[in-house]
Amino acid sequence: QLPLVESGGGLVQPGGSLRLSCAGSGRSLNGYAIGWFRQAPGKEHEEVSCVNSGGDETTYSRSVKGRFTIGRDVADHTVYLQMDDLKPEDTGVYYCSRVYYVQYGSCGARPMSESWGRGTQVTVSS
Repeated sequence: QLPLVESGGGLVQPGGSLRLSCAGSGRSLNGYAIGWFRQAPGKEHEEVSCVNSGGDETTYSRSVKGRFTIGRDVADHTVYLQMDDLKPEDTGVYYCSRVYYVQYGSCGARPMSESWGRGTQVTVSS
């Protein structure tokens, strides 16, 4: 399947906000559990937040809990990540991907068939 498309990144000062968006490549995201991941320079992909297909169950990594909010825009068939109170350690390339499930506070694995998209760069710096 074609990778998902991320947008909304940019350069922001510490304490600032950004809203990322994830869209399908010619397909709706409705009905899929979706996760946001990020990759800092020289590091592996890190799970940030996930949302189930219904939008009523979410997970957050400890480092972003209380600052980031994941949600679904059903009308636009997209998934967003609202990032507030950004910190320099949030810097990285952010990706979205299908995941198998979000249940009981856990985010499932990514399907083997799911490839990474281009991502969107988030830079938090003064």
